[in-house]
Amino acid sequence: MKFFLSLGKIRPVYDAVYKGVLFVCKILLIADILITCFAVLGRFVSFIPDPAWTEEVVLTLMAYMAVLSAALAIRRDAHIRMTSFDRFLPKTVLKILDLVADVAVFAFGIIMLTVGLKYAINIGSKGTYVSLTWLSRFWLYFPVPVAGFAMIVFELEAIYNHILKLFKKEDKESCTTQQ
Repeated sequence: MKFFLSLGKIRPVYDAVYKGVLFVCKILLIADILITCFAVLGRFVSFIPDPAWTEEVVLTLMAYMAVLSAALAIRRDAHIRMTSFDRFLPKTVLKILDLVADVAVFAFGIIMLTVGLKYAINIGSKGTYVSLTWLSRFWLYFPVPVAGFAMIVFELEAIYNHILKLFKKEDKESCTTQQ
């Protein structure tokens, strides 16, 4: 149990990864907005060019933001869940179900990483963007394994937290047993 409790000391690593992924999402959003503004201005202002590459780049950046922000939601425990029966189930059962759900999402992250990387390398490297013929479609498929890796990292922490909650006594329970 001491080893398990010592794992909590790597929380700053999870915090740094979270802040790094969040920073990347912010940069992608800023780039997305700037490129979209440039494309819109290019359509309506005659002296500003309207390059054809803007749409494909914006869609690619959006793909990165979508999957990375889903990984961030795992860390914040803000992902979609069904909670209709939570009030009817014992707390221990809920903790176990949360752990099972996190293990399933962890497995899904591994699948996203391995299969997504295979697709990015095999399928993505065979094509190029239509408007950017020098850029491989690998970058369009690459958000899936990147998000899979981020999900794995954040799910490891979530699984650790759920196991800790499962074996840790509630404050109210420990107060009643001491009296």
